[in-house]
Amino acid sequence: MHDHAIAVSDRPVAPHQYRYVETHAWWLGTFGPHQHLTEHRLRQWIPARPEREWVLERELTGAQTWLTGSAEEAREDGFDLQGLAPVGRFRARYGEFNSDPDPDFGIELDTPLCPRPSPARRGSWQSPTPEFLHRLPRDPAELLARLREDNPGSWFGPFAAAVTALRTALVPAELRAAFFRALSALPGVNFTDGAQNIDGRGCIALVHDAGRTRTELLLDPADGQFAGERDTLRTDSRCGLRAGTVISATAVRTAVVDSEGELPAT
Repeated sequence: MHDHAIAVSDRPVAPHQYRYVETHAWWLGTFGPHQHLTEHRLRQWIPARPEREWVLERELTGAQTWLTGSAEEAREDGFDLQGLAPVGRFRARYGEFNSDPDPDFGIELDTPLCPRPSPARRGSWQSPTPEFLHRLPRDPAELLARLREDNPGSWFGPFAAAVTALRTALVPAELRAAFFRALSALPGVNFTDGAQNIDGRGCIALVHDAGRTRTELLLDPADGQFAGERDTLRTDSRCGLRAGTVISATAVRTAVVDSEGELPAT
């Protein structure tokens, strides 16, 4: 397998502490013939002991970019920004969030927030849990074989499955290193230096340039942690979007904090 020198390390998390994961995202939304990128901000506090309550804050900033149609046309057709996603503060042991927010923060929506397997919590590639990650092989060849065996589809294939796991920011350093080596052996996958996430942070990119989209898995060069992603159309879509259109872009930062709600120093 080809290897690329990516430093991997984990910040120690004491039993009373939390892993903080902040996501700044522009995600594609569709309302009838109108397509838009909408800005989301998510802040998650993951306790070192997962049986304690996890806390998630979700916010829609109100910022949008219309790719087809316009804001005025969408509003005339009944578009409501607040219907796009559950917003507010949510609590759940093991990260099994539903759509019921903390009553002191935010509003309630009927849309499920983040489906998780329950009660077994064994997880899957589509919904990876700490238990699921713990069971994955650390040998790159075995991990690649598992990725291919479990994810034979073209839509959710081996690369997409790996990105979904890494997106949790809970993959330990040893397993991250195995993922990088495994993915580099897939056709159409290359490393590039000098990439940036949407917050302008310099990243290493593991790029999957195949199929309908060019997907960039963005990594922090300091520790190999997930730092964001970017999906760009490789061909024109049937919905009127042109090749080269970015349909998803995120920036992710992680830190260790002492309490829920605490924000790390910038």
